[in-house]
Amino acid sequence: MTLRTKFLLALLLISVFLTGASLIVVRRVVSAHVRTQVVQDVHNSVTTFENVQRQREENLVRSTDLMADLSIIRALMTTHHPATIQDASAEQWRTAGSDLLVLTDASGKMMALQSNSRDLRRDEIQKQVTSSLPPAEGVSWWLCGNHLFEVAMRPIYLGEAERNRVVGFLALGSEIDEKVARELSQVAGSQVIFRANDALVRSTLPASQERDLSPQFSASPLESAPREISLGEENFLAEDVQLAAAPTKVRLTVLKSLDQSSRFLTDLDRLILALGILALVFGATLVWIISSSITKPLNSLVAGVRALGQSDFEYPLNKGGRDEVAELTAAFSRMRADLQKSQRELLDSERLATIGRMASSISHDLRHYLSAIFSNAEFLNDPRRAFAEKQELYEEIRTAVIQMNDLIDSLLEFSRTRESLRLGLSHPEEAIQAAIHSIRTRPEFRNVTIDLKSAGTREGMYDIKRLERVFHNLFLNACEAACPDSGTIHVEVRELESRVEIRVTDNGRGISEDHQGIIFEPCVTYGKANGTGLGLTIAQKIVQDHGGDLRIEATSIEGTTILVSLPVPGPAQQTYSFISSTPVNVI
Repeated sequence: MTLRTKFLLALLLISVFLTGASLIVVRRVVSAHVRTQVVQDVHNSVTTFENVQRQREENLVRSTDLMADLSIIRALMTTHHPATIQDASAEQWRTAGSDLLVLTDASGKMMALQSNSRDLRRDEIQKQVTSSLPPAEGVSWWLCGNHLFEVAMRPIYLGEAERNRVVGFLALGSEIDEKVARELSQVAGSQVIFRANDALVRSTLPASQERDLSPQFSASPLESAPREISLGEENFLAEDVQLAAAPTKVRLTVLKSLDQSSRFLTDLDRLILALGILALVFGATLVWIISSSITKPLNSLVAGVRALGQSDFEYPLNKGGRDEVAELTAAFSRMRADLQKSQRELLDSERLATIGRMASSISHDLRHYLSAIFSNAEFLNDPRRAFAEKQELYEEIRTAVIQMNDLIDSLLEFSRTRESLRLGLSHPEEAIQAAIHSIRTRPEFRNVTIDLKSAGTREGMYDIKRLERVFHNLFLNACEAACPDSGTIHVEVRELESRVEIRVTDNGRGISEDHQGIIFEPCVTYGKANGTGLGLTIAQKIVQDHGGDLRIEATSIEGTTILVSLPVPGPAQQTYSFISSTPVNVI
């Protein structure tokens, strides 16, 4: 035997031993991983269903609230005539697009029933209505025969809801039928089973497996941890989700097949064995083919990778030859070009995403104001309303229009350049006083105190209206961050040699570290349920257009300080005589 033959035999024996040991280890590790993955998939399926179910509930509640507030529904319930209500409710039911519509009088007696299911019994619906009164904030579940409904029930008020003049109740329901079960099964990526009061209602399992299902699930306790069950000749991991506990106990069970994982492991064993044999053949061959023709292009490629790590996309690569290294070099070159292109596209997509977020936020606020104008205009058209009430409605419409104009002005601010400033000789205190005056008109801040302290400043070239918007936005954010009952805002104006520094300090809860770096970006809000996220962005832009700076100077759980720095002219100008340290109560 030659030395080359001995070397090859030794290499083959070592490779066979290592490959066999690796197969055993990989088989065990992959089996454990697959089992863990299946358990994780079940959890993910449950989480996905919960998210989808939450959206379904929100949509159902929203639809019920909107329909219960319709004037035609209110007018219909004032007739107290069951036949009229039954006939007229058909069109409203088709408009709602729900599977079930129920109208009752104030005592809970059913006046109208509309449903896609013709075999529903009115006495069963009446029983469910009675058990659901008074209606809950969210949704409830009704089991009527073999029909399971997810129902949102809301009171119908005559006039304003604050008067609590209930003329009836409206219930909209979505049935958990076979179509819904299949859709939820596709969303969750698993088989699903719905049970109500320990009885099977809907499932996506075949009929043969449903027969095996009943003995195992009959009156079984709720188990949130995955458990293994067998249905027919197939094994599953099952996890339960409690949808409702009373008066109807509704439970969802998510099933994930384990047999599919077993087939995957068998295919994986064959693939690993084939790869091991292939690796033995190529490994024995490649031992003798290491030469400079391979190592030299590899060194060039490694240098190119290092240059790419330093963001050098123009490093020259040797693309000559037709071997694997040359193909790898060409592929790396294409990948490098694609990466550079992707970076540019990512920047463009971020800009588009910012525009999209802004458009979404603005459209939401505009619809809010328009809804207020529309609804108040309808009430204003009612001749039965008193003059004082009409005057109040007029003021609400006027306030909504003013807020819409402010929102549009905020948007236009992004298109204005520094050249659009209307500069004139003025003092920063004028803008601060005007902003404080505008805050006084907000009744929700009547208990917040603004303390203004200034030793006087010189006249400078400012656009006083734009600066008023800056301080109005800063004071508004400070008031919203401070405690409504004991909020305090300190405004300190101090003039230095070449600039004026205005510090706005509140006693709010501060800004988290995650938001400090992005708080001045468009459409970013923090700690507010409403808002466009444009206030600080616009304020910073206006200050920068004046040649100044706006930034967060300090923030903690005790409050936040915003620093506004504006340029001032030389010492020859006149000093503004305003000095005040008297707290200003916002009323």
